[in-house]
Amino acid sequence: MYLGFDLGTSGLRALLVDGDGAVIGSAEAAFDVSHPRPGWSEQDPAHWIAACDKAMAALKAAHPAELAALRGIGLSGHMHGATLLDAAGAVLRPCILWNDTRAHVEAAALDAAPGVRELSGNIVFPGFTAPKLAWVRTQEPEIFDKVAKVLLPKDYLRYWLTGELIGDMSDCAGTSWLDVGARDWSDRLLEAGGMRRDQMPGLVEGSAPSGQLRAQLCADWGIEGTVTVAGGGGDNAVAACGVGCFREGDGFVSLGTSGVLLAAKDSYAPAPETAVHTFCHAVPDTWYQMGVILAATDCLNWLSRNLGRSPAELSAMVGNTAAGPSSTLFLPYLSGERTPHNDSAIRGAFIGLDIASEPADLAQAVMEGVAFALRDSLEALKSTGTDLSRVLAIGGGMQSAFWVDMLANVLNLPLDMPDKGEFGAALGAARLGMAADTGGDLAAIMTRPAVARTVEPRPGLTAQYDESYERYRALYPALSSDVSRR
Repeated sequence: MYLGFDLGTSGLRALLVDGDGAVIGSAEAAFDVSHPRPGWSEQDPAHWIAACDKAMAALKAAHPAELAALRGIGLSGHMHGATLLDAAGAVLRPCILWNDTRAHVEAAALDAAPGVRELSGNIVFPGFTAPKLAWVRTQEPEIFDKVAKVLLPKDYLRYWLTGELIGDMSDCAGTSWLDVGARDWSDRLLEAGGMRRDQMPGLVEGSAPSGQLRAQLCADWGIEGTVTVAGGGGDNAVAACGVGCFREGDGFVSLGTSGVLLAAKDSYAPAPETAVHTFCHAVPDTWYQMGVILAATDCLNWLSRNLGRSPAELSAMVGNTAAGPSSTLFLPYLSGERTPHNDSAIRGAFIGLDIASEPADLAQAVMEGVAFALRDSLEALKSTGTDLSRVLAIGGGMQSAFWVDMLANVLNLPLDMPDKGEFGAALGAARLGMAADTGGDLAAIMTRPAVARTVEPRPGLTAQYDESYERYRALYPALSSDVSRR
């Protein structure tokens, strides 16, 4: 039996599978995000531990015999979070999360430092880990002076599970301290960020062992024998393992809280000027590139909250089939934007609202705005030489038939819809646990899901969406200039 932990921004999911990858059971536990100031996003790491305990208690109650046969655990987690430990391993302050933008000044300074982009392979975004530590150094010096180790969120969970201070290349690639091509910490990058190598965790590949589950937890959870804990990885890399996306030409588009368009790469080919992320994959000798938008389904959730209509109601209002673009445009920059703008100050807008506009019109505009932002990511990926001929479509937003149909036409790509079943980060984590335990062939372990159907773009509609997309693209400079004048 193998277990995958997916540590998300709003909760933890535990997935138990057998040696063939078939799902035995799952459990979830939620936790909150704190926003003490505008642009700030924090979480108490103790909540991750409590959620893991709760999920495991549920799995033990439902599947005690299967859990007793556990042999491997894999980890997936949201990237870029700064979890700061003192010399005794105690947490010094709440974890600063991936969507926290307080360190935009520090990020710009690091990004301008000689050699930083070249070694890290990426722009230094405000949400990355290194600028957060630079912010702590200037704003909370008494805490910074006590920092003995910096762990990413899922690596703090690993510390509790195993007692080991270990990270993996895919997650650590998003810190701006890792030489992404060499897959190792860079002394030059650490120096630029005011950090030291001894403050970093050890590194393993995502499919390699990183330690063993503590004996006390084995006893508490009713597990017989030893359990190997894999290196695991950042959420998108592990989700790619869950859908078998790790060969050149493989890709997926995800409509989750944020939006992602990801392409696997056989070689390291960074293009930081495009604001495309280039990170190590969770499997050896492999990388991936991705465009990231900070708000995808979060945009529909925002509209839902303000209209007093559930996301499902709003989705139902627009129907199931795209018939052409809306006359209203939505700029989905509610939390700033990454690809392709690297702009933490930009904010969203509706353009072209009419006195006759109704909730359905706003819902359609929001969905289209998210799709156009993902088209921005596709164009950025194309500019690096990445070629995608089709992609898997995953994430909660793909439950909307309209959103899927419209997205296929906006991207002008066939979208393969996975058959019902388990896939994504929790399954990818379990697969990494299996690989670490067995040393088996990764291609045999990380297979692609069966495709239930393919949503094809329609030439007539793609031309219409192309025109609307050009209008959308033209709005960013004006909106950005408005923000800079405030």
